Amino acid sequence: MPPETLTPARILETTEDVLRRYGPAKATVVDVARALGVSHGSVYRHFGSKAALREAVTQRWLDQSHTALSAFADAEGPAEPRLREWLAGLFAAKRHKAGDDPELFATYMVLVGENSSVVDRHIETMIEQLARIVSGGVRDGDFLAVDPAPTARAIWDATNRFHDPAYAAEWFRPGIDAAFEAVCDLVLRGLRSA
Repeated sequence: MPPETLTPARILETTEDVLRRYGPAKATVVDVARALGVSHGSVYRHFGSKAALREAVTQRWLDQSHTALSAFADAEGPAEPRLREWLAGLFAAKRHKAGDDPELFATYMVLVGENSSVVDRHIETMIEQLARIVSGGVRDGDFLAVDPAPTARAIWDATNRFHDPAYAAEWFRPGIDAAFEAVCDLVLRGLRSA
């Protein structure tokens, strides 16, 4: 049986496994190549550096959240429940990643510390999704007539405790769900047109 073709997707899957096994500080491209049964040069043909490979893994990881949350942003129906579901979905995804995939979450934290463009793009995507929900709410009369982009940014900032990795240790404390609901209620009350 011929060996499996080396593709970027296969490299990223293997890199995730290597990161989970060794952590972001110790995982190397050589480790990834060894796990794939290829030379490290073969990996470098797809990803020019260890940093590029790590960013690609993180981008893939974040894209999963983008896809799931875009369903709320683009759904039909009243904006208020869509916004609450979007915020709850983001919080659940972040909490899941921090608790169930700590090694990849640690990689994300490394990239945040490096001010990676991957993180900047992630935040832009999240705010664009929020703006689509707010825009629909304004259009349908559910929300006050506001400028969606700065309002979306304000929502992002107001809910920071529930998605910024700096607060990950708080996401598992007693009372965090009630605190989340209180912030959601406050944000939605501020947006309502009536």
